[in-house]
Amino acid sequence: MKIGELRDKSVDELNDQLAQLKKEQFNLRFQKATGQLEKTSRVREVRRDIARIRTLLNERRLAAQQQA
Repeated sequence: MKIGELRDKSVDELNDQLAQLKKEQFNLRFQKATGQLEKTSRVREVRRDIARIRTLLNERRLAAQQQA
């Protein structure tokens, strides 16, 4: 997922995306623990996507505070 794609989304959409990624991260961790994880690189991708979304949400929150 590219940061440009995320910047076009609203805060609600980002929060929904974040919730989906956290569920996927949980499932991937569970698959890894049981030895069923086939695409191990997906763990890293999901973790980084979560970080991107959190960073973007934080930037928007700080920008809103500065305007107020």
